[in-house]
Amino acid sequence: MGLHYDFLSKKDMKQIDALKEAYGGAAEISKTIEKMRSYEERKKAAAEKGFGEIVSKAEEYVKSFPKVEDFLEKKDIKFDKPGIATTQVSGFQGAPITLRCMERLARDGETLAPKEFISVMALTEDYVFNGELLTTLLLAENIMKAEKFCNTNLVGTPLSDGVYDRLEKISGEKFETWVPETGTRALILKNMGTAFGNLGGVEVANNNHLVYLDGVTRAAVNTGGDFFLNPSWSSIVAGCYYARDIKNLSFKISMLLSTQNAIQLRMLLNIMKEYLRDDGTTPIYEINLGNGQSPEMFIQCAKEVAECGIPGISLAAHLRINPDLGLADFDWTENAHKVLASGTDITIKYESDGTSRPLDTMGAYFLPKEERLAQAETIGDVIYYKCVRCSKDAKEIMEKGHKATFAGISYR
Repeated sequence: MGLHYDFLSKKDMKQIDALKEAYGGAAEISKTIEKMRSYEERKKAAAEKGFGEIVSKAEEYVKSFPKVEDFLEKKDIKFDKPGIATTQVSGFQGAPITLRCMERLARDGETLAPKEFISVMALTEDYVFNGELLTTLLLAENIMKAEKFCNTNLVGTPLSDGVYDRLEKISGEKFETWVPETGTRALILKNMGTAFGNLGGVEVANNNHLVYLDGVTRAAVNTGGDFFLNPSWSSIVAGCYYARDIKNLSFKISMLLSTQNAIQLRMLLNIMKEYLRDDGTTPIYEINLGNGQSPEMFIQCAKEVAECGIPGISLAAHLRINPDLGLADFDWTENAHKVLASGTDITIKYESDGTSRPLDTMGAYFLPKEERLAQAETIGDVIYYKCVRCSKDAKEIMEKGHKATFAGISYR
């Protein structure tokens, strides 16, 4: 039996198609993303924007990064059990903060760099165009060889009048906005939990999914960022339809969507199934299951994902979280071991290292630019300690015979 009601109306699809065409169409967007992901392109642009010294330091730091093979040889480890752990750390809040984390990793000689990075930064026009986002991606993806770097488009981010004028002309919509300062507009968030929306843009009221898609595409074509947090049912539907023919644009489902059980997972699978790419894949790369899940429910969800016939979907769980994101002593480590022991793959994500360090909070994600840069070393240390916790847990996983995967720089 098919859907009783289509997720998108003809008007919705027409607006989304028009937005994509305004960026040159699917093929052009894909081609531009690919071009902007190259090491040479990013390094040249970073230097032109004044980030050359940061890049040079980063290139030196990674020469001292420890390697997985050395640990495996030292411990005489053989991967003889099914169940693979993918490492993921959150909080890479721009170039100076990422560089500080790299400096600490280079100095300690033991901590393995995670395979996937998450950043909860507002995609302001300044951040997208001034070279810092591009430089951050260069450090993470090109120098540390992270497989994924997830950016977050917060729908309440103030943008220039021109951005809204253009989007309104393309879509035919009139967005309800206010004026933070002359020459800018921002969506009015009536249910907001933070200045930018409910912890990452959950409020996609009316047709605000168009603002979400526009921000994602602007960042993608200007920096090569190809992976974005997607926190709302409507923006997920819109994203799956929008990116069905843009092969190198993908999304991560936020745990804030409350995918706490298999019933809610099936809702997501239905959305994915409705807007599959021609090759049978989905723009959804990863689903971060909610913190309330038991390991048994995680295993059930993994089984249902495997049975759904859509390849390439990974499931993630928070092992540690910021003190202001839930239980102060939240620790899902033993549950992760149960998941792996069942032969189930899992992405182990760290919002925190499990201690109450200064600026190890969700609030640190929303600092004004000046304060964020002034606190770069402190925030960089916070990320470093998350990497330490992640690396230690992953090493324990490997010692139990399960494979754990890291950034490319962590291998010979």
